[in-house]
Amino acid sequence: MDFIDQIKQDMYSAMKSGDKIRTNILRTLLSSLKEKKIEKRDSLNEGEYVNVIKRLVKQLKEAADTYQKAGRLELAEKETLELNILKEYLPEIFSEEKTLNLVKEVIAQTSANNLSDMGEVMSAVMQKSKGKVDGGIANRLVKELLQ
Repeated sequence: MDFIDQIKQDMYSAMKSGDKIRTNILRTLLSSLKEKKIEKRDSLNEGEYVNVIKRLVKQLKEAADTYQKAGRLELAEKETLELNILKEYLPEIFSEEKTLNLVKEVIAQTSANNLSDMGEVMSAVMQKSKGKVDGGIANRLVKELLQ
């Protein structure tokens, strides 16, 4: 089943059960996916699907942080609920140990030996993981290993 079809089914289920928050965030996700599909003029692959969701997750995190700092706790909570719903559609993120193993493997393959090679290593790590690595964790590990 296509990503978009699955999200549509989940949205319809949420509508039937009266879950307005889930319905709204899935509607937003569908809109973003369709927009990306139109922009690409072709169907989306798994990597592009994940990137769209990650972009929305990042926006929701930033909004929740902003609301939290402004003392608008009810809005921050709403953003956090939406964030948790979107995370259900992301592939499982690698653990720190698995990320470390991947980073070590890439460093060995690229023969990287100092921080000037960091961009090459990060690019290879992100390509090999297909969006399943937390970029912040990978970045930290690459810096530690190349110093």
